[in-house]
Formats: sequence, C-alpha cells, structure tokens
Amino acid sequence: MLVSTGTYYLASSVTFESKVRFEGTLIMPGSATRSLTRNYDLATYEAAFGNELTGFKKALQALFTFTDHATLDLSGRRIAVDAPIDVAAEAGLSGQGFEIRRVLRNGTFDVATSTAWDSHVATSQATYAISNPKKLTAVANVAQIEVGSLVQGTGVGREIYVTARNIGAGTLTLSQPLYGAAGVRTYTFSRFRYVLDFSGFSALSKFEMHDIEFNLKGIASAIMMAPDGIIFQLGDCFFNKPKDRVITSIGQADQGMLVDNCQFLSNEQATPAQDRTSIVLNSNGNDLKLRHNRVVRFAHFAVLGGAGNLILGNHFFHGDNELNGVRRAGVVLTSPNVKTTINGNYIDNCSIEWTNEYDADPNFTSGFSFGGLTVDGNIFTVINVNPAFRWIVVKPFGADHFVQGFSMQGNVFKPLNGAIDRVEMVDTTHADLNYGRFKNIVVTGNSFNSVDQAISNPMTLEYSQNMPDTVWTISAAGLLPFNGRARNVVGLVAERMIQGPAGERRSDMPYTRIEQGALKQDVTLNWADASAGKVQVTIRVDTPV
Repeated sequence: MLVSTGTYYLASSVTFESKVRFEGTLIMPGSATRSLTRNYDLATYEAAFGNELTGFKKALQALFTFTDHATLDLSGRRIAVDAPIDVAAEAGLSGQGFEIRRVLRNGTFDVATSTAWDSHVATSQATYAISNPKKLTAVANVAQIEVGSLVQGTGVGREIYVTARNIGAGTLTLSQPLYGAAGVRTYTFSRFRYVLDFSGFSALSKFEMHDIEFNLKGIASAIMMAPDGIIFQLGDCFFNKPKDRVITSIGQADQGMLVDNCQFLSNEQATPAQDRTSIVLNSNGNDLKLRHNRVVRFAHFAVLGGAGNLILGNHFFHGDNELNGVRRAGVVLTSPNVKTTINGNYIDNCSIEWTNEYDADPNFTSGFSFGGLTVDGNIFTVINVNPAFRWIVVKPFGADHFVQGFSMQGNVFKPLNGAIDRVEMVDTTHADLNYGRFKNIVVTGNSFNSVDQAISNPMTLEYSQNMPDTVWTISAAGLLPFNGRARNVVGLVAERMIQGPAGERRSDMPYTRIEQGALKQDVTLNWADASAGKVQVTIRVDTPV
C-alpha cells in the first residue's frame, strides 16, 4: 500500500495488514492506535507521522495495545527526546498492569535540553512509626510530593522512594522501611526525570530492552520502573552521562531483574568520589542478576535491598584523580541475610558495603543476622588511598548483630601507590558487632599484595616457646576476619620435641583456653609442667557450624 503525498486525519484506530510505504503523513488522536502488521518498525512510523519522536510514541502505543507485536525495532535510529516519556500514558494504560513480554531494541535516545528535565524538590513534615514501617502519615502538603520521589532525611537509608500516595489520607507509601526515623521529622522529596518512565503502570512484567543507547548528557536520568512486576531485562545497552540515576526501582518491579553486558558511563568522572551523587541502579526485590557490565565513576554501582542476588563478572571502578582519595561503596547490600554471590568481578577503587539500613528496628533480637554472602574469585584494586581504606565493610545500624555465614575465597587484593592496613573492617558509626556469636566464616586462599595484615579463618600460626613455662600465650590479634576474637582452637601440632627445663621429653597434651587477653584475641596452651618447644596452632574466629 502506498500513502501518497499529503496529510491525512484518522479519527480512530487503524490496522494496516499489508506492507505500507508513506510519502504522506498522518494525524491521529492520542487515544487512537495505528498498527502495522507487516513493517512494524520505527522507520515506518517516523515516515507516517513525519517526526521521529511522535512516530516512536505511536509505535510504543501499538506495542502495548496490539497483540501481534512483541518487539519494537528502532531501526538503528536516533530519537531526540526533549521531555520524559510517560510510557503508561502513551499506551493508554495509566494505573493498569501489563504482564505480557514486550521488547524494545536497536536504537538511541538522545536527550535535548529542556526545562522538562528539571527535578521537582519538596520538603514536608511527616510522622513515622516502626509499627507501620513503609508508611509516612500526617504528611504536610502531601499533594506536592510526586510518586517516585527519592526520600532523604535523618534516619533514612539510601535509595528509598515514594511508591504511592494517598492525598485524602495524607499518607505516603515507601519502597523500604526507615532505620531511625520514629516520630515527627522533616523530609526532602526529590523527583528526578527519566527518559522512559514506567511508574504510571500499576505493574509491568517481562519488559526487555536490548541494544539501546541513552545519551543523557548530564540532563536526564534513564529508566524509572513500575511499582510492581517481575523480570525486567536490559542487555547490551549503553548509558552515557546520567544526571541522577540510570535505573530506579520505586517498588518491587525489579524482582528477578537481569542487567547483562551493559556499559554505564558517569557524568561525574572529574568529580572527587566523595562528592558524587549519581547511582546506576537500586533494587527492592530479590533475585537480581548483574552480569558482565562495565561501570565508570559513579557514587555507587548498585544499592540492593533484596536477597538472592548474583553479581558476576562486572568491572566497576569508582576512583578519582585525588591523592589519598576517599573511596565509597561500589555495591551496597542493605539487608543482613543477603543470600548473595559476588563472583569473578573486577572491583576497582570501591568497596562492598554490607548493612541493615532497611530495618525499621535495626537492633538484633531474633532470626538471621549478617550472613549468606559469598565473595569469591574477584580482583580487588585501589590506587592513591589512605592506609585506612577497606574493600569489605560491615556496617550494622543496630546493636548485637554478628556474622553467621560468610565466604571470602580465592580473591586477589592489590593496592597501588601505597599499602593499606587490611582488607576488611566493621564500621561502628551506629553500632559494633557481637564478636562472641560469629559462626560459619570461611576466609581462605586469598592473595594479599601491599596489604600489611593478611587474614584467614581458620588461621594457622607458628609459635615458639624458648623458655619453659606452663602457660604459652599465643596472640591472634589482627589475624582473624573483622579483627575478631580467638573463639576456637581446632588444631595443634608439635613441630619438634616438646622439652622440659632439663631437655627431657614432654609427652603430655596441653589444654587450651580461648578468648584470653583484654580483647579476647589470645589463646593459651596450658601444660602440666613447664615446657618449651614449637607448635603449629589453628585458631578460628567463629564456631564452624
């Protein structure tokens, strides 16, 4: 079919069941769809409407409203975008869910300068109660606060968003609980602007984007997800210079999300690490797969609120050009029992930070504490930092937490242009760990280069007692993970004959005392009679099972 030169008004939805070529252009109401069953691609829609952006919006509408289309091919074209695209509104599905697989592929979104990208910032007083952990009530001027706004204030964890609002009731629903905000507080709500904004759907599942480039130019963010859904997928996409965020989850639509083979380039590459504000992604649901991505100089790569995450084969580097520079977390795990694997990554000038900041009552009372994390086979590097830098940071936001299941094996640690003290620490800003409850920790087979204190668990020490004594004190200070206590002795071998004061052979077996000394980091070997000699002793920071 040939649509000849001219302008044609179509008042209602039309489906073309034959191939069509446009020399003329169409005008249609926003609610009317135009479906092309034989050449469904951006090039044809652009020709039909005489404008690439209008063509894209009508093609996107058809993607969600016409069942014969599963994939929208952007034909390798560049689409100039001067304002956020409310995808649900364009599809005529505002407030509705969409659970059928749809794919967007093969094109570029190029952001144009416009005031439409300006963030909306509101400040309001609200009441928070631990008994209702995802609600703010009695919110002043609630109508001025937009759904999708980032929540900031005292006692608020990172990457918490407004999922829904009830203007009549004066309430806001939050994506996560607040760790320390009980009572009446003042909060700041910042609504960033995104090229593709899916927050107008009630739920969106099985939506995919492949081979898409976002040129954000420090003006806009890229993708805001729906409040609910599963299996959102990004593959082989490029994100260049986002202003605030790349992928924002305001609810549970990130459940099972896959992000593979993507590149993320920051707009803050010349900014010192401690001053950066842009973040690649956050999540609230479980079972994310972040695989084989390259991430350059953001504040954080990922702030993950759920469990069951696979973080595999990524290269994320967040350094700067400062001497003795500050380094921040590349990956932030905000739940204590994370059931997460971090394997085969290149972790460059940033750390892994493990917290419980999404807990409305962060003190440990029952259930699971920090556990379920495997950090194996990664390359860790850092350059031009203070010796106090650490790659693995546990940060409890409440008292009496402990580590109850942690594996760190086969990693390579290497600072450049100076050594660091050790690779791991506990950040006690809010609370310390209960070192007497450590359990099931494995730290073995790691390579430490320019690290002053290597660690392992179990730790085998060689100890020589030259002067006979009945009590041999063996210190494990600094040698065990997280500078913990010497809680068990699980091996003891005499390297040569144990002797008495006259050189006589001692054949008795000493007994041990654990958690000795002021810091409980020593063990003692206690002999029946004064003895001297050399032993190999194996000490654990935990109970192994």
